[in-house]
Amino acid sequence: MANTQSHYGTESPLYPKIDAYDTGFLKVSDIHSIHYEQSGNPNGLPVVYLHGGPGGGIAPSDRQYFDPKFYRIIAFDQRGAGLSTPAAELAQNDTWSLVSDIEQLRTTLGVDKWVVFGGSWGSTLALTYAIKHASHVKALILRGIFTLRQSELKWFYQEGASHIFPDAWDSYRDAIPEDERHDFIAAYYKRLTSDDAAVRRAAGKAWSTWEMATSKLFVDPEMIKHAQDDTWADQFARIECHYFINKGFFETDAWILDNVDKIRHIPAVIVQGRYDVVCPSTTAWELHKRWPEAEFHMIGDSGHSAKEPGTTLKLVEAANKFKTL
Repeated sequence: MANTQSHYGTESPLYPKIDAYDTGFLKVSDIHSIHYEQSGNPNGLPVVYLHGGPGGGIAPSDRQYFDPKFYRIIAFDQRGAGLSTPAAELAQNDTWSLVSDIEQLRTTLGVDKWVVFGGSWGSTLALTYAIKHASHVKALILRGIFTLRQSELKWFYQEGASHIFPDAWDSYRDAIPEDERHDFIAAYYKRLTSDDAAVRRAAGKAWSTWEMATSKLFVDPEMIKHAQDDTWADQFARIECHYFINKGFFETDAWILDNVDKIRHIPAVIVQGRYDVVCPSTTAWELHKRWPEAEFHMIGDSGHSAKEPGTTLKLVEAANKFKTL
């Protein structure tokens, strides 16, 4: 086990900000079009960035983990997220559709094999995609491992993380009447799919604020402010809750872990914050035990966010490492 203590200076390991050289929309179903972008070196090694949530969307800062002189950086907003249309749409929105979208994007952009980078829900999607399409995955960079087992959902949305962040939990809990608190995911889903815009908006903000308040070792007020954006909170909360109430659309609870043998030959780096309460490290540890060939880093002073210094450093180092593949 690599229990990595973060030794870093004041200088960020991230690469400088860059602009996308190509943006567009790809129609992936009769109702969905996904927004995508390319940045970095058009002739470089392709890397695809899979955002979290589901429903979180991409940001310009997501490009900065990769050397822009070496990598052809591809990122996209998943169905209903970010700039993809229609926003917050739940119909035709499931894990297997997203896996299909990744493949359609790969072939549309003329990519044979790429490095796949994903954190949180992005790690769920990266692992699922790799299990289904291993021949097109050159390497995996995974952070904040989430396999969408019921035990993981109950820990964060029902009881567990509530004992560590009781102050933030109160607002999440109080948005739901007492007689429905035995199943918060179901109670929120009812409100997030309400025809009443005010009910939907209030639920979206309460759900999103809970996750933003717990995503770092030290609470970040700027992340909490992000959850007050009506459009973003609606996309994030509705799509997350939709996936979670449907158990990730997986056939079995431990589908990802039970299929890890199909990808153990793929070079991989796993980065996990020890104090991650959103995606607790027990899942990353279980993945590590089933996949000992993957390089594993438990960051001793990080929570869930990729933007915590120790985690950021290891992610950039992983992307640099795979430049030699």
